Amino acid sequence: MNDRVHISDLVLRDGHQSLLATRMRTEDMLPICEKMDRIGYWSLEVWGGATFDACVRFLREDPWERLRKLRAALPNTRLQMLLRGQNLLGYRHYSDDVVRAFVAKSADNGMDVFRIFDALNDTRNLRTAIEATKAAGKHAQGTISYTTSPVHTVDQFIAMARELESMGSDSIAVKDMAGLLTPAKTAELFAGLTDAVKVPVHLHIHATAGLAEMCHLRAIENGCRHIDTVISPLAGGASHAPTESMVAALADTRWNTGLDLPALQEIGFYFHGVRKKYHQFENEFTGVDTRVQVNQVPGGMISNLANQLREQGALDRMNAVLDEIPRVRQDLGYPPLVTPTSQIVGTQAVLNVMTGERYKTITNEVKAYLQGRYGRAPGKVNRMVRQMAIGNEDVIDVRPADLIPQELDDLRDNIGDLARSEEDVLTFAMFPDMGREFLKQRQEGTLVPEPLEAPKAARSEEPVGAPVEFTVTLHGESYHIRVTGSGHKRQEQRPFYVTVDGQPEEILVETLEELEGEAATNDGVKRPTGKRPRATKPGHVTTSMPGTIVDVQVREGDRVAAGAPLLITEAMKMETEIQAPIAGTIKAIHVAKGDTVTPDETLIEIE
Repeated sequence: MNDRVHISDLVLRDGHQSLLATRMRTEDMLPICEKMDRIGYWSLEVWGGATFDACVRFLREDPWERLRKLRAALPNTRLQMLLRGQNLLGYRHYSDDVVRAFVAKSADNGMDVFRIFDALNDTRNLRTAIEATKAAGKHAQGTISYTTSPVHTVDQFIAMARELESMGSDSIAVKDMAGLLTPAKTAELFAGLTDAVKVPVHLHIHATAGLAEMCHLRAIENGCRHIDTVISPLAGGASHAPTESMVAALADTRWNTGLDLPALQEIGFYFHGVRKKYHQFENEFTGVDTRVQVNQVPGGMISNLANQLREQGALDRMNAVLDEIPRVRQDLGYPPLVTPTSQIVGTQAVLNVMTGERYKTITNEVKAYLQGRYGRAPGKVNRMVRQMAIGNEDVIDVRPADLIPQELDDLRDNIGDLARSEEDVLTFAMFPDMGREFLKQRQEGTLVPEPLEAPKAARSEEPVGAPVEFTVTLHGESYHIRVTGSGHKRQEQRPFYVTVDGQPEEILVETLEELEGEAATNDGVKRPTGKRPRATKPGHVTTSMPGTIVDVQVREGDRVAAGAPLLITEAMKMETEIQAPIAGTIKAIHVAKGDTVTPDETLIEIE
């Protein structure tokens, strides 16, 4: 038996997803690729997970172009991606024809290894992606989402591994996305797995609880020959064990990796500099935290959750959210916390905390989950929560994709000429609204990435107490603001001259009330200047969290019953239906699709 241990380095995907909110740009990956290509890794994880979303949403990069560039820059190394089974890289299940097309195009653009998982470990949701990977002649890695709960056992995971092997998987991965394994449990699990299946078994474990290196060693002692690591500047905490450390630890053993430690150290020096560039996306929750053994928040989720709470102005509620997550997970039947269920559970926990009342607002994704539209829940769900969410609607028991008709042709027709290729159609399929806007801006030549933190202007240029250059993040979008001048403060109408992402703007301030964000109106009600009325009556419809309007489902003059759906909003990548608080007639609508909204604003008036 070959005892050499093989390394997959995740720095170009999971490393920065876990520590830097998935913000590393392709331009910072390419310069080091030549050196990485010479190392001899078993694979480099470069794509999938949240990177596709982040490329389109924040970096304004074409994710397919990133893949092609990395393929060209890494000709001698297997490229690996993380694929969410029937969810692909989005947050819903897709029809089988979309899954097959996505896998085929990923292979065409250079992907070699497809790590395929399902958030609920429902193997029905993995079959199409595994078959498509095999049809493309690529490596299909069937994946177990590791978790702990009253309904998960080692025997259950071993049975799942056997099933994945029978479905054609070329290898099996244990994906411990939160760092829940202990050394003893790792030894037990891998002894069972390596005895039960003939294909190689890989270990993917986050370092959040500080146990990753010990777990790697126990897995190796029990037959594992493939481990995931991250080059040291982006290792540790919510990320993974350091590549250099594991190479050094195994060097004088029968499990020697054969990798050149000095060459790895050179790569580490490069990423040490790169990490500094993205310091604004660092957060205080990236160190060792054994609370993960209770809240089970995965590495890729913790940094994004902190960023999202910061954007809501509620970072101080993080501990309350972490306490609420296990309670929501129990209510939903103990799903493993990995995308998309980590977002489903996490966002619902945030809503429960922010509104001060559990399940006062329930996201559409939680409703779909409780209907069985993501697959089988591992355990029993809370009947009261299900009743609150979907009433007496039926719960499906078939594979969710069996209910989804083929949709690729409709997607092509819908996006039309904005799509230059089949890859563009698939980008639109993953994120319809955001993808359409991305493709439109690309066609217009107006794609602008979110700015990295601008350097401070010289002190001599700064008015006392007022920065002249800064970055503002509003509802997930960042803008680089530079104040270039202003009129005299005694002027009745005082202009401020600024640039927003390099484009000149003029802001005219007329009154003290406007400076404070309010102006009096004839009816005596104070209203935000140029904004929506404040919510003061029972028929004033509001949102619980800042977000974006996805759909307006009523028109002025419509009669609605209490509880009728009025709007769909998106916050933290999850959609929420806003319902009528009272019965009556729609008097006024103050929002349109695409608008950003905040709590306390009146979005719709009912009388």
